[in-house]
Amino acid sequence: MGESAPRDTRRPPAWLMIATGMLVTIVVLVFARLAYGLIVPPMRESLGLSYQQAGMLGTVTALGYLCLVMVAGVAAGRFGGRNTVLLGVVLVTVGFAGLSVASGYRVLLVLMALLGFGTAFGYTPLVSLLSSWFPARRGAVIGMLNGGVGAGMLLSGTLVPLAPAVFGEAGWRVTWAAFAVGGALVLMAVLAFLRNPPSAGAGVGVGRAPTPERAAVFRNRYVIIVGLIYGVLGTTYIVQVVFMYSYALESGIASVVAGRLVALMGALGIFSGLLWGWISDRIGRGTALLLSKTLYLVGMATPVVSPTLAGFAAHYVILGVAVTGVFTSVLAASTEHVGAREAPLAVSFVTVFMAAGQLAGPAAAGVIIDWTGDFRLTFGLCAALIVIGVALCWRVRSYTPEPLSASPKC
Repeated sequence: MGESAPRDTRRPPAWLMIATGMLVTIVVLVFARLAYGLIVPPMRESLGLSYQQAGMLGTVTALGYLCLVMVAGVAAGRFGGRNTVLLGVVLVTVGFAGLSVASGYRVLLVLMALLGFGTAFGYTPLVSLLSSWFPARRGAVIGMLNGGVGAGMLLSGTLVPLAPAVFGEAGWRVTWAAFAVGGALVLMAVLAFLRNPPSAGAGVGVGRAPTPERAAVFRNRYVIIVGLIYGVLGTTYIVQVVFMYSYALESGIASVVAGRLVALMGALGIFSGLLWGWISDRIGRGTALLLSKTLYLVGMATPVVSPTLAGFAAHYVILGVAVTGVFTSVLAASTEHVGAREAPLAVSFVTVFMAAGQLAGPAAAGVIIDWTGDFRLTFGLCAALIVIGVALCWRVRSYTPEPLSASPKC
C-alpha cells in the first residue's frame, strides 16, 4: 500500500486530544447525521418535500458513509489517521455550507451524500487513532468520544428548534450555516491538537496488515456477530433520529418541549458515554453490550406503547442512558479479539454493517410513514428488530474466540 505518512510522536496532553476528538464527533456525527431529524420538519415544509423524500436525503448520507467507510480505514493506514480526520471535517463543512443555500432536490442529495463521505473519513479513523494512543483505556476513551454525541445533541436539541422562531422560514438554513462555522473551528483544533500514534514494528495501519490477517477479520464469527449488532443499531437509531421528533410533534407534543427532550437525551449521553466505557472495561464488552442493548429496547418500545408526553420523556431519558453504551461497547468489542494491526480494519468492517443499516432504515421508514401515516407502526418494527439485536448480544457475551494473530492486542 506504499509508505505511510510520517508520524509525529509528540503527543499533546491527553485531555486536549480527547476534547478535540469529542469536537470532531459533534461535527461529523451529530451535525452531519443526527441533527438532521431536528431540521427535517421546517426544511421539509419550506421545500415542499414528502416524508419519503426527506427519508431519502437521510438515506443518501448513509449511502455515502457506506461506500467510503472501508476506504477511510485503508486511507488512515496509508496516509495517517490525522490526515484522514482532517479530510472528513473538510467534507462535512463544505456540505453544511452548501445546504445552507441549496434548494434543488438533486443538489440536496449530492450535499447530503457529501456529509456521509465526511463522516466516513472523520469518525472511524478517529476511533482507531485515539484507541491506539490509549490502549489500556480503550473503552473509557471511546466512551468519552461518544460523550461528544451527547454534548452535540444537547446543543442541537436546545438551539435547532428555536431557529425557525428567531429567523422565520430561513431558520433551517441558518442552522446549516452555523454548523459550517462550527466545522471550520473544529478543523483548526484538529490541526493543532491531533497527532498520529507512534508506529510499533510493522505499525497498526490497515494498509500494512498482511492480506491473510485482513481476510481473517472478515471470516471471524465474533467480529461478524458484533457487526450484525451494530447493523441493528444503525437501522433503528437512524430512524429514531430522523423521525422520532416528528412522531412527537404528530402526537401533540410542542416543538420546544420535544426539542428539550432531545437536549435532555444529549445531556445524559455526555456522562453515560464515560460511564459505559468504564463499565465495559471492568465487566466485559459482552455484558455491557447486553445491558445497554436491553435498555435501548425498553426505550424504543415505550412511545409505541404510550405515545404521550410521559412516554416520549421516558424514551429520551432511557435512550440518553443506553445509546452511548451500545456504541461504546460495540466499537470496543470489535477490537477485543484481533491483533493491533487488524484493529482499524475490524472497526471499519463492523461499521459497514452499521452504515448498511443506516442506508436502509430512513428510506424504509419514510415509505411506511407515507403509505400508512403511522409512526407507531414504524417504531414498533424497530423495537422488533432490536429484540434480534439483544439475542445476538447474548452470543457475544458467551463467545470467546482465539486472537486472529500473534500480534499484541490493542
